[in-house]
Amino acid sequence: MSESKDARAERLKAALRENLRRRKAQGRGRAETGPVPDADEHAPDETDSHGPDSDKSGL
Repeated sequence: MSESKDARAERLKAALRENLRRRKAQGRGRAETGPVPDADEHAPDETDSHGPDSDKSGL
């Protein structure tokens, strides 16, 4: 039983190490491209009357 737990622990360590390596590379790639724009900049205005919640009656 101990051998199977050790093997599982080794697999988990390897998977976590690979995940960390991937995330670091991804973070470096994002840093090279510049800052991520805020979501608010691309959100539609509240005065936009073309959305599904707009009042179609024109009142």
